[in-house]
Amino acid sequence: MTENAPGADAYLGVERSLAGRRWSLRPADDRAARALEQTQALDPLVARALVARGIDLAQVESFLAPSLRSSLPDPSVLRDMDRAVETIVEAVQNGRTVAVFGDYDVDGATSAALLARYLGAVTGQPPLIYVPDRIKEGYGPNPTAMRRLRERGAELVITVDCGVVAFDALDAAAETGLDAVIIDHHAAEARLPAARAVVNPNRLDDDSGLGHLAACGVAFLVLVAVNRRLREAGMFQDRAEPDLLSLLDLVALGTVCDVVPLIGLNRALVAQGLKIMAQRRTVGLDALMAAAGLSDRPTAYHAGYILGPRINAAGRIGQADLGARLLSTEDGGEARMIAEQLNAHNEDRKAIQEQVLAEANEQVDGQTGPVILVAGEGWHPGVIGVVAGRLRELYDRPACAVALEGGIGKASGRSMPGIDLGSAVIEARREGLLLAGGGHPMAAGFTVAADKLAALRDYLNDHVAAQGGGPAVPLLDVDGALSVGGATTAFAESLERLAPFGPGNEEPCFVLRHARVVKPSIVGAGHIRCWLTGAGTERLKAIAFRAGETQVGDALLAGTGAPLHLAGRLRIDRWQGRVQPQFQIEDAVPAWGQGTE
Repeated sequence: MTENAPGADAYLGVERSLAGRRWSLRPADDRAARALEQTQALDPLVARALVARGIDLAQVESFLAPSLRSSLPDPSVLRDMDRAVETIVEAVQNGRTVAVFGDYDVDGATSAALLARYLGAVTGQPPLIYVPDRIKEGYGPNPTAMRRLRERGAELVITVDCGVVAFDALDAAAETGLDAVIIDHHAAEARLPAARAVVNPNRLDDDSGLGHLAACGVAFLVLVAVNRRLREAGMFQDRAEPDLLSLLDLVALGTVCDVVPLIGLNRALVAQGLKIMAQRRTVGLDALMAAAGLSDRPTAYHAGYILGPRINAAGRIGQADLGARLLSTEDGGEARMIAEQLNAHNEDRKAIQEQVLAEANEQVDGQTGPVILVAGEGWHPGVIGVVAGRLRELYDRPACAVALEGGIGKASGRSMPGIDLGSAVIEARREGLLLAGGGHPMAAGFTVAADKLAALRDYLNDHVAAQGGGPAVPLLDVDGALSVGGATTAFAESLERLAPFGPGNEEPCFVLRHARVVKPSIVGAGHIRCWLTGAGTERLKAIAFRAGETQVGDALLAGTGAPLHLAGRLRIDRWQGRVQPQFQIEDAVPAWGQGTE
């Protein structure tokens, strides 16, 4: 069997791989790919990958070299932006005490730190920072917290990455005389909370076209607009203007970790922010990278899988405001202390998470609908988001995990491209199935009574099925095939030009055909390390993360020498100064009996 044409049969004839996936070749116009290859001097596979992601000749230069100069909009295109700027500038000019109320995840921590560092720079007095305790207070503003901030002298509260559906809390703030500005990106309702301004590109009446931004991206645009207004007011005539570009490392971190599409402005924010992150200007991030043992130039992968989980660990099982404090401090000693705390919390989080995941996995059998919903008494509420994410990865379906206590469940859900889980949760709340809930297409959180779980499962399944659900056999989209000999350092470096990778710009996936596994071994927590050989003498370093006790892992460890088709990502390994390509294996199938050349 030969390779299939785009949109035709399964790629290389793989209808069901060892990971249970159907391999599908991403469609791409061959003529457009040749045009990119010739005009941009690109490798043919790289050119094809660009075209498969919707990039043509008119877009390729800005895509490969994204810049804020060409991507940054006028912040005033966002609804209520000018009112928010007016409120914040008035507070700065009149020395009002400002509080920043943030969410406990990375997007919330980076957003809070952005405002804290900027306002501290222009006023000399950093704002109060309040991050709710996940267990005791739950998500978002609450009336008690608003009253406490007012008692501490706050005159203006700015909520970040939360607040757009916090009606009772914002009513309480207004009753105490506490003004409010909301900076959020979560799905909104027609009704908005009582506030001086609600800046959210996902307001129903906002037509800015910026709904893909994370909260930190929205917060950065607010600061751009505030800075512009203060400049016009003459504030920087005799003093240095804050360097907004130096804050982009925080924007990049929050954007990557909130799993929003890396397209348009987001792509430029992350690309430029990673350059700032590499300079290690932010004291807290530098300390965290040191604590994590990260010496390489940071990438979106490092932000999402090395740094982000450590910051999230504070909100999950530690002190909720540690992340925001780390990212806003200028004290090196404090930064190192907090970074070590986060490292320790992250290790504890891993142990708790694995126990909950094992129990959750036992509940998945028999759930045939498009959504996985699992629940457990005594599960730690701080890890259910990670568990939901792992279930989504394992089963290629949206997943929700519920931590039950006293008949009430705190839940977190993770979705996949093309399925809007946030809207499903919001509709379930409106139908009376939830006590509270909200989110955005890729993630959601909610509170549910235990006796409503069965009805909720049925409702979510119906809602997602109406959206198109997911394929009966999960797809693995691939961008073409490589030989072991073709998986060179130069080719891997050419792929890096397509970064940063994430939703909306998936990292290219290739198939290594007829690869043989040499010297496989288990390392770390069930990872499998090995070498791959091809038709010649070439060897390629490879690793399969969390492959232990899976069919893919069994095939790698078998050591029979039989050829495999291996699907995965080719990256540069820069360990201890050595630069070499490494293939990250994600799927496999025996080569004989499958498509051959």
